[in-house]
Amino acid sequence: MTADIIDLRSDTVTLPTPAMREAMAHAEVGDDVYGEDPSINLLQKLAAEMMGKEAGLFVPSGTMGNLAAVLAHCGRGDEAIMGNFGHTFLFEGGGVSALGGVMPHTLPNQPDGTLVLEDIRSAIRGDDPHCPISRLVILENTHNRCGGVPLSVEYTQKVAGLVHSQGLKLHIDGARIFNAAVALGVPVIELVEPADSVTFCLSKGLSAPVGSVLCGSAEFIHQAHRIRKQLGGGMRQAGVLAAAGIVALQTMVDRLAEDHTRARRLADGLRTIPGLILDPAIPASNMVFVNLSDQVPLTAPDVAAKLKLLGVKVGGAGKRRFRLVTHYWVDDAGIEKTITSFRTVMQAA
Repeated sequence: MTADIIDLRSDTVTLPTPAMREAMAHAEVGDDVYGEDPSINLLQKLAAEMMGKEAGLFVPSGTMGNLAAVLAHCGRGDEAIMGNFGHTFLFEGGGVSALGGVMPHTLPNQPDGTLVLEDIRSAIRGDDPHCPISRLVILENTHNRCGGVPLSVEYTQKVAGLVHSQGLKLHIDGARIFNAAVALGVPVIELVEPADSVTFCLSKGLSAPVGSVLCGSAEFIHQAHRIRKQLGGGMRQAGVLAAAGIVALQTMVDRLAEDHTRARRLADGLRTIPGLILDPAIPASNMVFVNLSDQVPLTAPDVAAKLKLLGVKVGGAGKRRFRLVTHYWVDDAGIEKTITSFRTVMQAA
């Protein structure tokens, strides 16, 4: 990432830190398919302990982690209940259906990322041979398409109580679960304690180059390990990747608060620019969503193209909507440059 380019398209664009590169260069490795990569084993152990679960499984991506979780919890023809704005439903290629034969049952996400408890209760099917079997509920925390909002400990506990009372499992897509913990000021272990499984990403705000970790009971991870192999996720000397993930977990979690502060500063600056409309709420974590007013003749792709010429990359979230994501590689100067560049483009519109 060059110093003169401010890339706010996503926190997936983060590069490994110097400490991660050093750890990768000197990583102790082995064949992980045989379970002999000490760096992988250490990462999985560390991740499971941080999540309060019995075991962990390193996977190449959050999408694979979520898919492996769904396939471990559900059989073909079973049903997984999830939000209509959830990542598993919108952005994972329909994998749960295409590869697992699992039927998504979508419920409307509320503006705060939650699913209404009564909606979940009503969606759980009784024992009827005409219907798929409800097996799983999926929550996303933080919730991407709902503005990067965190789901509270109390809400997650209520969902888990309902789900478990009906014999279902709860999976948390926690791609940015550490952002949620930092935003709420609670230990991450409390956010995921009621869940049967959780996936979190190393390659977003934590800045590792590759990978996610799926955590759950030892029995669940044993099943998910088999599914990872079926999906082509069995890797050999992958400790060079795990080494970066270990550094990420040890050094990058607490500093996520800096990204949240810069997101608020960015939102405050953009609110002063005519033609831009932001939600009145303060950004909950590291995501800022911006809309173009009806008076602006340009579309979001038009504005994005003009910003790119000024050295700022932003992500589109619709024809007249942007998503800007702060991360380790966007400093205070980058925030100011972004605000100035938006002002330049909007004044010329």
